[in-house]
Parts: sequence; structure tokens; C-alpha cells
Amino acid sequence: MAEQIVQIPRVKLGTQGLEVSKLGFGCMGLTGSYNDPVPDDVGISIIKHAFDKGVTFFDTSDIYGPKTNEILVGKALKQLPREKVQLATKFGAERVDSSGVVINGTPEFVRASLEASLKRLDVEYIDLYYQHRVDTSTPIEDTVS
Repeated sequence: MAEQIVQIPRVKLGTQGLEVSKLGFGCMGLTGSYNDPVPDDVGISIIKHAFDKGVTFFDTSDIYGPKTNEILVGKALKQLPREKVQLATKFGAERVDSSGVVINGTPEFVRASLEASLKRLDVEYIDLYYQHRVDTSTPIEDTVS
């Protein structure tokens, strides 16, 4: 029996021309959060399989792992045509301590988080970078500046 080919529709995201697969892949579970993490080679093969099936939009965050999810996604991206992948990652969680997640939306933290994510992902750019949790003590205008 021949394998059925599924065509994943594409959709414009926002107003700046970013087009993504209508079905995205949230990568959080690959490095454990609600489950045991998978070995890197398995995680990479899962991401590559999703891409081969038409998924081009991959979502991660610096808090997943923490940090290790971006590293895994970056390794997988090295085996895919980067120009055909839309990569999303998030910022805002500074750390987790006994009181819970510490949120930081200061411009300095956002800049440092972005630079660290670019390094972990080992990419030149991130297609969609957004705030994972809102820092209510920092005006949103300052965060996005």
C-alpha cells in the first residue's frame, strides 16, 4: 500500500508577510516537561519527519528544558533547509525558584535572552520572537522597545 501524501496548507501569520504551515510543531515535549526527554537523535528525527510531512513552523522556548530544547531544535535545523523553516521561540521567564517562575520583561533582559537564544539555536535569525509570560512590572512599551 502506497503512503498517502498529506499537503499541509499554509497561512499568513500577522501582517508582515510571514507564511507558515497551518499545522505547527511545538517542540517542548522533546526535552521533557510533562514526559521524559527523548534522546537527541530521536528528537532530531521527529523534527525532520514533521518537516518531511509538510510542517515548517517549529516552536520552542528558552524555558523548555530549560535551555536544552533550543539546542535540540538548533541541531535539527542544521539538517533542514533553514530558508524553508519558520522558527518561533519565546522569552520572559528568567528562572524558576521556590516561589515559581520569575518573569522579566525589561529591555536588557529581552536583549540578553534573544542573544542567548540565537546562540543556542545556532541561527542567524528567529522568525517569530515573542513574550512567553508578561512582566506586569515593566510597561509593555519598554519590553517591545
